[in-house]
Amino acid sequence: MTRTLQSYVHDAWWSPADITRGAEVRDATTGEPVAIVSSEGLDLAGTMEFARTVGQRHLGELTFHQRAVILKQLALALTERKAELYELSTRTGATKADSWVDIDGGIGVLFTYSGKGRRELPNARVQLDGPVEPLSKDGTFLGRHIRTTLPGVAVQINAFNFPVWGALEKLAPAFLAGMPTIVKPATPGAYVTEHLVRIMVESGLLPAGSLQLVTGSIREVFDHARLGDVVAFTGSASTADGLRRHDAVQAGGVIFSAETDSINASVLGPDAVAGTPEFDAYVRQLVTEMTSKAGQKCTAIRRAIVPLTLVDPLITAVRDRIASKVVVGDPRADGTTMGALASIEQRDEVLRQVQALVDGGGRIALGDGQNPGEETAFLEPILLRFDDAWAPRVHDTEAFGPVASVIGYATPEEAAALVVRGGGSLVTSVASADPEFVAGLTRMSAAANGRMLVLDRTDARSSTGHGSPLPNLVHGGPGRAGGGEELGGVRSVFHYMQRTAIQGSPEMLTAITGVWHAGAATRDEAHPFRKSLQELRVGDRVVSEEREITLDDIAHFADFTGDTFYAHTDEAAAAANPFFPGRVAHGYLLLSFAAGLFVSPEPGPVLANYGLESLRFITPVSPGDRIRVALTAKQIIPRETDEYGEVHWDAVLTNQEGEIVATYDVLTLVSKTHEAVAA
Repeated sequence: MTRTLQSYVHDAWWSPADITRGAEVRDATTGEPVAIVSSEGLDLAGTMEFARTVGQRHLGELTFHQRAVILKQLALALTERKAELYELSTRTGATKADSWVDIDGGIGVLFTYSGKGRRELPNARVQLDGPVEPLSKDGTFLGRHIRTTLPGVAVQINAFNFPVWGALEKLAPAFLAGMPTIVKPATPGAYVTEHLVRIMVESGLLPAGSLQLVTGSIREVFDHARLGDVVAFTGSASTADGLRRHDAVQAGGVIFSAETDSINASVLGPDAVAGTPEFDAYVRQLVTEMTSKAGQKCTAIRRAIVPLTLVDPLITAVRDRIASKVVVGDPRADGTTMGALASIEQRDEVLRQVQALVDGGGRIALGDGQNPGEETAFLEPILLRFDDAWAPRVHDTEAFGPVASVIGYATPEEAAALVVRGGGSLVTSVASADPEFVAGLTRMSAAANGRMLVLDRTDARSSTGHGSPLPNLVHGGPGRAGGGEELGGVRSVFHYMQRTAIQGSPEMLTAITGVWHAGAATRDEAHPFRKSLQELRVGDRVVSEEREITLDDIAHFADFTGDTFYAHTDEAAAAANPFFPGRVAHGYLLLSFAAGLFVSPEPGPVLANYGLESLRFITPVSPGDRIRVALTAKQIIPRETDEYGEVHWDAVLTNQEGEIVATYDVLTLVSKTHEAVAA
C-alpha cells in the first residue's frame, strides 16, 4: 500500500484519519506511487499555539551559543544518516549532484549558522545593536538598541525543488534567534522533508516544541497567525502577492517574508569573445544552470544577455556542450547528468510556459519537438532566442525547468537596462575580464538584484556559481523576487527578532543587557584577574596606581621600537602640530604602561590577551604627566564547548587632572574554574 505521510505536531507523530481527499505523490522518474499527503483533521491553531508556548519557553531558556551548538549537533546527526535522504531524493527526479546541492547544502547551512552564532552573537539571550547613545551630559541617562526574540512562531511554506535545503535554510536562522518553527513542505517532495524531520526528532536534540511539521495543506495559516508570528514563503510571485494581501499581514502585524521566482539574468561582457576563459566559463555556467535540478531552481539563469555579435556563437557553444555533456535519464543510472522534473504536472506547466515564450516572440534554438512520455516527467534542455530584446514576455514569464532565453544587447547601458527589466531578481551574474564594464554594470543594475556574481579567469574555477545561494550571503531580492531576505549571515537571524530602543540609567541598561555601562555599579574588593569565569561578575574592577611619563621613557620607546615619528622626538615640530602641545608619549607606549599597571602577573584564571577593540586616543600625554587605568569587567562570554570563556574589559586611561587619555576594550580568555587552570 502507498504510505501516508505523517505530520509531527505537539512533539508527536500524527496521521490523518481520512486520506480520501489526500494528494497522491508519484516517483518523477517511474511514475510509481510514493505517498499520500494530507493534513485533513489537523488542528493548525493548536499546533501554532504549542509553538508559541512550549517552543518559545524551551528555546528561550537557551542562549544564542547553546542554540548554535545544537545546530551543529543536528548537522552531524543528519550527516550520519544522509544516505537515507539521498535514496529518497532520487524519487524526486534528482541526480546525485542535484541531491548534493539540496542535502549537503542544507546540512552546510546548519554548520555555517552554528559557527556564525558562536562567533558573531553573544552567549546571551539579548543581542546589542550599535553603540551606547549618551542622552544626558552627566551620563546618567543612556540609550541603545537591543534585539529580542519575536514571541510567536515561524511558519515556513516551502517550494518543491529543495525539500531539504529549503527547510533547513529557514530553520537555522529562526532556531538561532530562539523562534520555534513549523515546516510546511511542498507536496511533491514532502516525503523527503518528512524523513529529514524524522532524523532530527530521533536525534533527541530538539528542544520541546521547537520544530513541527505539517505535510499537508496549511491554507488557513493566516487565520490563526497574529502579532509576533512570521510566515516565510518560497514559491511563485503570484501566490506570494495573494498571501501578502491578507488582513493578518496588512493590519494584524504578522510578518510576511517571500522569496519567489525571478527572471534571473547572466550577462556576457563585450570582451568575452569566443575562445576567452570568460566565454568558456559563461557557457559552462549557463548549461549547468539549465540542467542542475532540471532547471528547477529559483536562482537559475532565465535570460542570457549577450552582445549582439555573440548571440550565434553562444547558441552554438551551448548546443555543443549540451550534446557532449548532458545525459537526460533515470537519476539512478550511471552516466545520467540530468533527471526528471518533480512531477508530470510540473513538466506540462513548463511546456505551457515555453509556448507562451514562443507566442511572445521567442524562437526555439535547441530542444524543439519534444515528445515526453505520459508517465514520466523528463524534458530535454530548451534554449530560446529573442530577436527583440525588449519583448515583454522574455522579461516576465518563467518556465521553471531546463529553459533559458538568449537576448542580445548593443551597449553596456542597454545590458544593464535589460537586467533591470526583469523587475527584480535573486541573482545576476556577469562574465567579463573588463573591470570598467563590470563596475559600470554593477552600479546600474545592483539595486535590482539580491546578489551579483562576477566571473573572470581568476575565479571561474573556484566560484560557487550563479545558482548557489550561500548561507553567509543574502538570498533574496527586490521586486518580483519577493522583497525578502533569507540567509545573509546573522542578518537573517535578526528577521526573527525585534529591534527595540532602550532608554534608562547605566544601572538599568546593565541589568537589561548583561553588559556593564559606564556609571553603573562597580566592585573593587579583589583583583578581577584572580577570579575564574564562574566567580567573575560584570562590574568587577581594578583601579591602578599612577605612573609618571618621563622624557626618557618616550625617547627609549622611540629608539627601542623604531617609531621616531616627529611628535615623539622633535619638540619644535611637535609644538607646530595643531594636535600636540609639544613632544608627547606614543599611544602604544601608554597602552604598554597601562597593561603593566593593571596586570596581575602570577599564573591564574586569565589565560591570554587576544586583542583590543574600539581603541581611541583622546588627550595627549606630555613628559611629567601621570596616568592611571581603570579596568572593569564589561562582558562575560562563556564558551559552550571549552573550559574557558571570553571577557571584555572596559579600559579607561586618565591623567592627573582626571581627563580621559584613552579608551578601549581589552579581550581576554579566562578559565571557567580554578581547577581547570591547575589541570
